[in-house]
Amino acid sequence: MCKELSGWRNSAEMPWLKGGPIHPLQQSLKDLERAYTNFFAKRADFPRFKKKGQRDSLRYPDPKQIKLDQGNGRIFLPKLGWLRYRNSRDALGAVKNVTVSQSGGRWFVSIQTQREVEVPAPSGGAVGIDMGVARFATLSDGSYLAPRNSFKAHQVALRKAQRTLSHNTKFSNNGKKAKARIQKIQARIANVRRDDLHKASATISQNHALVVLEDLQVGNMSRSAKGSVEQPGRNVRAKAGLNRSILDQGWFEFRRQLDYKLAWRGAHLVTVPPRNTSRTSPECGHVAAGNRRSQSRFACVECGFEANADHVGAINVLRAGHARLACKVSGAARPPAAGTRRSDSVAAVSCT
Repeated sequence: MCKELSGWRNSAEMPWLKGGPIHPLQQSLKDLERAYTNFFAKRADFPRFKKKGQRDSLRYPDPKQIKLDQGNGRIFLPKLGWLRYRNSRDALGAVKNVTVSQSGGRWFVSIQTQREVEVPAPSGGAVGIDMGVARFATLSDGSYLAPRNSFKAHQVALRKAQRTLSHNTKFSNNGKKAKARIQKIQARIANVRRDDLHKASATISQNHALVVLEDLQVGNMSRSAKGSVEQPGRNVRAKAGLNRSILDQGWFEFRRQLDYKLAWRGAHLVTVPPRNTSRTSPECGHVAAGNRRSQSRFACVECGFEANADHVGAINVLRAGHARLACKVSGAARPPAAGTRRSDSVAAVSCT
């Protein structure tokens, strides 16, 4: 297709291709190849056609054609010339490629650089984290992070803007203005959520050498309960509200940020199965559904131990993480489940 691209650029049917630089066009073909590879490997759905106004971006892969003047806040790109930009932080190292993207009516330039850095020694101890809705993240030391609920805070404004768009004529000037207003609100929701996740992940990665998380399947947890005509679902409205709350937290993005930020600091991220983490007593190891009396209250029916349910889950997550690491060191085939009974210490749990 790269060979065909030269003919398309010089043809009379597609003269608009010649107005753009050649390298971003070739990068689009690379993105298409990657999309088909992910589809056949069953990592993604079938590739969809691009649409103007959605995820508009172009990538410049040749650093020889890029000139960066950070002192004056400008960058030179082929066919575009010198462009002014607002510098969010210094670009350290050698420039490798540049990606220009559009989001919420604004254009952004992302500069990828390469440099060698020394991996620092991690500071702090180990911590287990239990993810939730009422509490975004509860740590095994008893502290917790409150949820930001970015979508919930802007839900009313978004609903009004969408209602206004539905009353406008399609492709009219007022319709374009209403659509731009919706995009601005959605960009605001995403920016608030992303900012909160970056602050939380940075704080945790800076103060801990080992972080243990539950391996939550967010897609399965937020699946619709609507059902079908033959078998309609139950409590669909309540489940839809729970799904919105789960997706509003950004659990997977939080895990992704923790993963690379811990690696920057020489620390480690370990994931464990979430089964029975909130139903296991950290005192006696008894597992029962009745141990969790409510969303926030844990009371063991065996030994009477009481605590916050999310805090109990974080403690069990941390112990399961230690057990998993012990299994990897000893070469065991499989780590113990969260509900495995134990004796006086976690080290006494055998890997089965």
